[in-house]
Amino acid sequence: MTFLGEADDEGRYPPYGKVAVVGVVGNEDGAHHVAAECFQALADVGWTIPPMGSCYWVGEAMQPVDFKDLAEVPDPIVTAARSLAANAAHLAKLLKREAYPAP
Repeated sequence: MTFLGEADDEGRYPPYGKVAVVGVVGNEDGAHHVAAECFQALADVGWTIPPMGSCYWVGEAMQPVDFKDLAEVPDPIVTAARSLAANAAHLAKLLKREAYPAP
């Protein structure tokens, strides 16, 4: 990430005050692991993670169906994605209104 050497006039890195979310397709344990790894890396450089900041699809057990091949998105995924988006937007508004303090 080239921005690690950059900072604003008050010493904050570019991701400070910005919100990050993660979407994953895979199995349950793998999806949780991928989200955890991504969130740790994102938080380490200043991104803010909202509640329910990840959304994943694991498919039906032992079935060969890929997400891209579904005729429609399953309701639980739609609900999770809407919650993710609403929480991320809410947090972004809060951070825009009141920035993190300078280091």
